[in-house]
Amino acid sequence: MSHFPVLKPLTLSVLASLYALPLHAQQTNDDTNVQTVVVSASADASAAGLSKTYAGGQVAKGGRVGLLGTMDVMDTPFNSTNYTQQFIQDQQARSVADVLQADPGVRVARGFGNYQELYVIRGFPVNSDDLAYNGLNGVLPRQYIAAELLERVEVFRGANTFLNGATPGGGGIGGAINLLPKRAPNQDLTEISAGLQTGKQTYLAADIARRFGDENRYGVRVNLAQRKGGTGIDNEDREVQLGAIGADYRGRGFRLSADLGWQSVKLSNARPAVNAATVVPAAPDGASNYGQPWDYSSERDLFGTLRSELDIAKDVVAWAALGGRESHELNRLGSTITLSNASTGTIRRFDNARVDLVKTGEVGVRATLQTGPVSHKIAATANGFNMDSRNAYATSAYQTTTLYNTPALALPTLTSFFNDLTAPRTTNSVTLISEAVVDSMGFLNDTLLLTVGVRHQYIKQVGYAYNTGIQNAYYSKSANTPIAAIVYKLTPQVSLYANRVESLLQGAIAGSTAVNRGDIFAPYVSVQKEVGAKFDAGRYGATAALFTTTQPQGITDPLSKVFGIDGEQRNRGLELTAYGQPLRGVRVLGGATFLDATQMHTAGGTNDGKDVIGVPHAQMNLGVDWDIPGVRGLSMSARALHTSSQPINATNTLTLPSWNRLDASVRYGFKVQEHEVVLRARVDNLTDKSYWASAGGSQGSGYLVLGAPRTFALTATTEF
Repeated sequence: MSHFPVLKPLTLSVLASLYALPLHAQQTNDDTNVQTVVVSASADASAAGLSKTYAGGQVAKGGRVGLLGTMDVMDTPFNSTNYTQQFIQDQQARSVADVLQADPGVRVARGFGNYQELYVIRGFPVNSDDLAYNGLNGVLPRQYIAAELLERVEVFRGANTFLNGATPGGGGIGGAINLLPKRAPNQDLTEISAGLQTGKQTYLAADIARRFGDENRYGVRVNLAQRKGGTGIDNEDREVQLGAIGADYRGRGFRLSADLGWQSVKLSNARPAVNAATVVPAAPDGASNYGQPWDYSSERDLFGTLRSELDIAKDVVAWAALGGRESHELNRLGSTITLSNASTGTIRRFDNARVDLVKTGEVGVRATLQTGPVSHKIAATANGFNMDSRNAYATSAYQTTTLYNTPALALPTLTSFFNDLTAPRTTNSVTLISEAVVDSMGFLNDTLLLTVGVRHQYIKQVGYAYNTGIQNAYYSKSANTPIAAIVYKLTPQVSLYANRVESLLQGAIAGSTAVNRGDIFAPYVSVQKEVGAKFDAGRYGATAALFTTTQPQGITDPLSKVFGIDGEQRNRGLELTAYGQPLRGVRVLGGATFLDATQMHTAGGTNDGKDVIGVPHAQMNLGVDWDIPGVRGLSMSARALHTSSQPINATNTLTLPSWNRLDASVRYGFKVQEHEVVLRARVDNLTDKSYWASAGGSQGSGYLVLGAPRTFALTATTEF
C-alpha cells in the first residue's frame, strides 16, 4: 500500500508528461538526439560532471541542490558554499570538521556522550549521521569522516527536507552537508603523502587513479590513508585507517559510478565534554587532559554506493542510486563530567556497543522543455531509507574527579547492564520514504526563475526495550513539505533570490510524566523564509542572506501536565560570505554570521525571549592566502576566527566568554627530477589560546567542549 495518496497521482502524471514530450525528444534510437556530454570528472555519474572551480581554486561555482541536481550558485535560490579538494588538501584537513573550520556559518560541536563530530549551521545541529554521500543520507561513518575520501564538501544553508528528504538523525533544519567522492581524472594520478603532527602522530596516504578503455570510458581511483599516534592533547591517541575505491563508466547516453569504502577509527584516553550547571569553569590549558586512561572509542565502517544515469531522450535523464553501511562501535568511555562547582564533579564508566545496518536508495527523472516563452526544468523522485540499530550499554557507579590536576581513577566495575555488549539486539528501527516533484520555470529569457514543488515524507520509527526486546515505542506519521523560491538576475553579475522552504523531523511522543502520555504527534514542520543577494565579478564573489527559521518544540504545561507541541525556537540571522581571487596571487575566503536564536512559548513562559543554548550572536571568519612575490611556488595563508559569547543554560544566567583564534600555514611547490613535490606546514591556534569552543550538542545545559591547543602539522606530497 502506498504511503502517498496525495502525491502518487501527481508524481505519475509528471512522469507521464516527461515521456510525452514532443516526438523529436523521444527518438532515442537516433544518436544525434541523445545528449552525450564528455566530462573530465564526475562525482555522481552525472553528464554535467563536477561544477567548475571558482577563481583561486578554493570553492566551486556550484554544487548539488538535492533533486534539482547540480546548479550554478548564481541560479540557486539558496545560500551554499562548495569547498574543493585543492582547498581540503592545502588546509591539511583530517576530517570534515577541519574543512568546515573555514565556514563562517558553521561551528563544530560534539555529539552527546561520545566523540562524534557535530556541526551547527544557522544555530541548529547537523549530526554526522545526517551527512549525505553523493546525495544519499546516512551512508557514511557516523562519528568521524576522514578527509581523504572527499573531492568536495558542499555546505547548504537552510531547511532542506524538500530537497533531500528527511534525515535519519533529525537534522536538516539549519542546513545540510553533501560530501562528494573522488573520481579518476583524465590524466593518470599517482600521489603519495607523508606527514607528522603534534603528539608524534604520523600520516601516510596514497591517491592513485587511472582511466582506460575506448575513449577512456572506464575509471578507477583508489585512496589509502593512515594516521597513528598522539594528538596535541596530553596522552590522547588517535588511529585512523582508510581504504576507498571509486569506479565509473562514461558510456554513450549512460553513466555509472560506484564507491566502496572501509574506515577504522580508534581514539584512546580522550578528553570528555563537561556539564556545568552552577558556574562557568575557567577553561583549562588546551593541552590538558581531564579524561581517564582507560577511556577508548572504536568504530569500523564498511560503506558503499552505486549510482547510474540514463539519457532517455535529448533532454530527459533518469537516475537511480543505492547505498548501504554496516557499522560496528565498541566503546569504554568516561562519561561527561558533571560539575558541582567550578572544578569538582563526577564521572562514571560507560561501555557501549552499537551495530548499524543501513540501506537506502532513490530513483528519479529530470527533464528540460520549453512551453512558449517559459522554460521548465522538471524533476520527480522517490527515495527510501532504513536503518536497523542494535545497541547495548553498561554503567558503573559515579566517582569524584576534578577538571584540573585530574586524578587517574582505577577502572570502575560495571554494575548495570542493558542488552548484551557482545551481541547487541535491535533497539531502534527507522524507515523514511518520500516522493517529490518540482518545476523550475524560467521567464524573460531565464532572467527570472521560479521554483515550486512538494515532497510527501513518511516517517516510521520502532523502539524495543533493551533487556527484553519487546516493542515499547511505535511512530508512524507523514506530512507534506512544499517549496516556493525565486531568483531574479538583475544583471549577469547580480542575482537576487527569496525562498520559503520547510524542514521535517519526527514528532514527539508524550512522556510518562504527562497526563496524555503515549500520545503521538505529527512530524515537526520547521518553516524558513529567506531573502538574499549574490554578486559574481568573475574573479571574486560575495553573498548576503537574511533568514528566519521557526522550529516547534514539545513542552509539558506546568499546571495541566498536558504535553503538546506548543513551544517554539526562532532563529533569525544575517549571513555574509566572500570568496575568490580579487588580486593576482591573493585568495580570500570568509564572512560573518549574525544570529538571534530565541526561545518562545516555553513551559509556563519561564524562558520566553531568552537565547537558545550554545548559539552565539556572531561568528566571523577571514582567511587570506597569497603567493609570495619573487619565490615561485611559495604561498602563505592566515585565518582568523571569532565566536561571540554563548549561553550554557536556558535561563541565560551562565554564558561562555567569546573566543578568538588565529591559524597560519605555508606551502612550497617545486620539482625534483620532473616530479611535483609540495611541502605544507600548518599551525592551528597560533597563540595557544585556551577556550571553551562550544556549549552546543546536548539537549541539557552547559555541554562544554574545550578548544584544541596549538597544533603543528607538516605534510609532504609528491606525484609520480
